[in-house]
Amino acid sequence: MKNLKLIALAMILFTAVGCKDSKKDTEDKTVETQTTEGTYTVINDSTKVSFTAYKTTDKAAVGGTFKEITLTNTGEGQTPLEALNGTKFSIPVSSLFTNDATGTRDPKILKFFFGVLKNTELISGEFKVAADNTCSIDVLLNGKTANIPLEVTTNNDTSLSFDGVMNLENWDGLAAVASINKACEALHTGADGVSKTWSEVAVHADVLLSKK
Repeated sequence: MKNLKLIALAMILFTAVGCKDSKKDTEDKTVETQTTEGTYTVINDSTKVSFTAYKTTDKAAVGGTFKEITLTNTGEGQTPLEALNGTKFSIPVSSLFTNDATGTRDPKILKFFFGVLKNTELISGEFKVAADNTCSIDVLLNGKTANIPLEVTTNNDTSLSFDGVMNLENWDGLAAVASINKACEALHTGADGVSKTWSEVAVHADVLLSKK
């Protein structure tokens, strides 16, 4: 009987030690999981920029892209937005592309819109993230810098999309709007007989990041 008691006591001690070790292993693994987060960086040659302009009083959409964009001052961050904060961009206006089958639209936009503005070889700016994670871009156009608030869409862990509205009056661009409207008067005339080019332009960007 004495031997049985000793065996039982030994088993209890073994079980207690085993549970303690198991709990310690679990705690160690939890700590390791919490501290392994990764670092995000922007993939420079993956960013795509597009826009939607509008014509006629019915606000018919005319879409386009810029085939080239250069990113500088890129950094790293514990989140995608942290990595993007402070990133600067420059877009050659000559990389404009609207997929017009006639081949006449792009030259008109370059001549009668951008050609009326000042210093429009490049559209440049900076990506900003506020303390509450709201995003915007400062854009330099026509010799003037103004801000565009952005809505953020998280496509997945390393892919984000941004949407905003550029009101061209904020860049003193209404003369350029009037110029392109005059050059495209017939094409910008709707069923009501009114020719109109909107000063509102929707902007969109897709950004890819890497995580390590």
